[in-house]
Amino acid sequence: MKCMKCYLVLTMLVAMGAGQLYAQQDRSARQGTAARQGNYIFGEWQVSMKYGDRTMESILVFSRDQERNLNGQWISSRGITDLKDVKFEEAKLTFTQERQGRDGNTSTSKFSGAVKEGVLTGTLTSERGDTELTGKRAPRTSRAVGSWEMNFKIGDREMTNTMTIKAGKPEKPGQPAPLTAEWKSTRAESKISDLKYERGKLTFKRTIKMEDQEFTIDFEGQTAQDGTLTGTMKSERGDIEVTGKLIGAELIGNWALELKSEDRPARKQRLKVNSDMTGLYGSLPIEKITLEKEKVTFKATMKFGEREYTMDFTGKLDKGKLTGEMKTSRDTQKVTGTKIIRAPRTRTTRNQ
Repeated sequence: MKCMKCYLVLTMLVAMGAGQLYAQQDRSARQGTAARQGNYIFGEWQVSMKYGDRTMESILVFSRDQERNLNGQWISSRGITDLKDVKFEEAKLTFTQERQGRDGNTSTSKFSGAVKEGVLTGTLTSERGDTELTGKRAPRTSRAVGSWEMNFKIGDREMTNTMTIKAGKPEKPGQPAPLTAEWKSTRAESKISDLKYERGKLTFKRTIKMEDQEFTIDFEGQTAQDGTLTGTMKSERGDIEVTGKLIGAELIGNWALELKSEDRPARKQRLKVNSDMTGLYGSLPIEKITLEKEKVTFKATMKFGEREYTMDFTGKLDKGKLTGEMKTSRDTQKVTGTKIIRAPRTRTTRNQ
């Protein structure tokens, strides 16, 4: 009898373990299918909402913390709001947003929506009513994009050329953008072809024309997280070792800013500097960010109907810290910023 009871208990435990394993496998399979269909939530989303005749653009960012909890942020021209009660199950998204106004009062909104085929739609509900929200995944800039200072040695001569890589428009949404490049040299005319970049590996052909001579060099190299590049140029004349540095690497990335002024409480904002030196201040696009030695400048423009509201930043980059002033027609705000360093990913992902 005891043996029979032991057998039954063992059978139940095995069945429970198998059920848990099946549930985990089923959940993983559903998540994998959702990811393949574009119905995953992690990353940045460009969202828009209509208030009467006005359209407001914002950015939603979703990630996991070290405890694997789902986090979210709402980034707009007004600043950053940490989202609460963020849940994403079966491609359905819900969260709560609390925003503090200039008068100190807090307003609460609740979002309910879904992701389908890479498009986010839903409704933001507050005491003021319902607002429809639509969004799409923000395009990712390849780590190869930007201007690279290429250093190499020919004989006893130290050479420095500049290679600028640009991203075109993807053929289809979700696909990597095609890359093109220009090589600038004072000694010869160069043309870059067959450019490819995947998982940090950069390859291309460089055709060099010098007077009546023309020859082709094959390049293969590897980029690093710190904006450096190492590789080799190979031709019939031999191999040449190359080191490169992404111009502006110390500024490129995401910055957590704190803004202070005399008549307003301190608020948080994000500055995103792309590798081609375009960017975003909150959700406002920046056409050009300038870095000259330690001096950083940029402009961002906010539109209200036919009116425009321009913000000018002038600051200094020193030892990983960004300090300066943001000037508008209304006031001047003191700005301090630190670079956001993301923890290394635990699994392999695409670099484009």
